[in-house]
Amino acid sequence: MSVSTAQTPVHDRAGLLAPLVVPLSHRVATERVAPVFRRDPETIRRHLTLISRLATYFSPEVLGLENLPESGPVLVVGNHSCLLYMPDAWVTGLSILRRRGIDEPEYTLIYDLLLAMPGIGSYLRRIGAIPAGGNEAEGALEQGAAVLVYPGGDLDACRPWTARDRVDFGGRKGFVRLALHSGVPVVPVVTHGSHNSVVVLARGEQIARVLGLGRIRVNVFPIVLGPFGVTSMLTPPLPMPTSMQIEFLPPIDWSSLGGDSATDRKTVEACYDEITGVMQSALDRLAAAHPHPVLSGLSRLIRRDFVHLEVPA
Repeated sequence: MSVSTAQTPVHDRAGLLAPLVVPLSHRVATERVAPVFRRDPETIRRHLTLISRLATYFSPEVLGLENLPESGPVLVVGNHSCLLYMPDAWVTGLSILRRRGIDEPEYTLIYDLLLAMPGIGSYLRRIGAIPAGGNEAEGALEQGAAVLVYPGGDLDACRPWTARDRVDFGGRKGFVRLALHSGVPVVPVVTHGSHNSVVVLARGEQIARVLGLGRIRVNVFPIVLGPFGVTSMLTPPLPMPTSMQIEFLPPIDWSSLGGDSATDRKTVEACYDEITGVMQSALDRLAAAHPHPVLSGLSRLIRRDFVHLEVPA
């Protein structure tokens, strides 16, 4: 079974960046046939302290971790924020490790493009990244893994600042079909605050099409407001030190619907509406409780009142 999450079909038109994009698309194709599961617990152990310290920049607060099963297959579904910095993914991944242990299988679905980047891709593989958009997620769940997926992908991570408190999966329902087919529990995880740290003016979807970025499954070319004016994803400004809340919500169980329901359009749409509604309600609640994440984060930074994440044992 194929699951489409953060990706869209590759476009044939080369675009203005063809000299760069075409070689990258070849590397993406090569990575698609490479061995998938290369997670190395020892590599994770060596970098846990550093990642935890870097995450303190966002004063992360993790709530509801007891809602995540301590073992067994589970699909963890999150909203995505903060451009390429992705503090939500790092903190959520650390929290899953803290809950389930480093030696338990845990994987994150990510862009093919990141896996194709020299050096970066091999490192991400070792810490548990696998490609989105194929059968890899199903194989991971069959191993009893926790699989973290951000269905909105680049559309969600690069949504305009005015939509910072919106869950936007862009209608992508592959994760729902995966959960229904696999019969695993689904744990929504909602992040608030991190998208306040960058002011995205526009996703730049038309620019991405003109540049031909669709060949490497990139759908956006965000236009961002930085301290020195308007810029783009080529020179993104450093994120502001916001305070970030990440909340694991109670599991959703669709197993009673049966695996065949994965092919029923109405069932898939109903499940999609259910989980996005639950996540939006939680995000609304977090936004109301923490209305000024940038001011809160700056205040903590000035007072050196850092929130230190517990390093998984």
